[in-house]
Amino acid sequence: MNSKIKSYIIVILGQTATGKSDLAVEIARRIKPPAKGEIISADSRQVYKGLDLGSGKITEREMRGVPHYLLNVANPKRRFTVTEYQKLANEKINEILKRGNVPIICGGTGFYIDAITKGIVFPEVPPNTKLRKLLENKSSSELFLMLKKLDRNRAKSIDKNNKRRIIRAIEIIKKIGKVPKTSFKKVPYEFIKIGLYLPNDILKKRIEKRLQKRIKSGMINEIKKLHKNELSYKRLEELGLEYRFVAQYLQGKSTKEEMINRLINEIYHFANRQIQWFKRDTDIIWVDASK
Repeated sequence: MNSKIKSYIIVILGQTATGKSDLAVEIARRIKPPAKGEIISADSRQVYKGLDLGSGKITEREMRGVPHYLLNVANPKRRFTVTEYQKLANEKINEILKRGNVPIICGGTGFYIDAITKGIVFPEVPPNTKLRKLLENKSSSELFLMLKKLDRNRAKSIDKNNKRRIIRAIEIIKKIGKVPKTSFKKVPYEFIKIGLYLPNDILKKRIEKRLQKRIKSGMINEIKKLHKNELSYKRLEELGLEYRFVAQYLQGKSTKEEMINRLINEIYHFANRQIQWFKRDTDIIWVDASK
């Protein structure tokens, strides 16, 4: 391959419940032979084994014969980091390109997508298990105030509800004194970014319909099984959204109706946070998924 010619990679991103996976499969199947489309997931929960219905993981039938990667690559008992994702995703991209095929990155985890498309360089600070255990006992608001005192600039740019990311920021500060300014390395690819969104009224209805379908398909039993297989309720709650609220329901902290209503609202708010993250990227071509 001529090193001066950049390879093209398709990225399908956007809000939850907009049909990203279906679109990625359709695009992959329409790529003209001899090339083929191969899909790399960019979802921070679908990397985990056993997190299927709750994370909305694509089924083998829905894949329609299109190869998918970075699903079921991590044990849910331990945290899978964005650095690990970046390394594995770049390896898969290179493998797909060497076969003469087209990589299609598909998902809604903005940080994962930025790690690949923008070439973010992450500080080489190993996990501090002792510090993490200490910080995990604190609430998101307590951690955010702690970060604000340590590094006001980093606090301005972080999601104050993202407990895991705040802990990582504090971990880096404790090791090297501050969170270094984000740096980037040159990426040897061109990206075609397609973003899917839905009008708010349609989005909320689709979220509700999809949630009810997952519950009927056995999502609660899936989460019961995960707990039975030694995944603590605390860890389930850390995995967020469906896993958090079903875990609370299973512990008797809410009724089933309360769980469903809270989930609909939280997933809707999450979808709005997703769109705010992606709107910073002016390279994205936005498409109304309702049309």
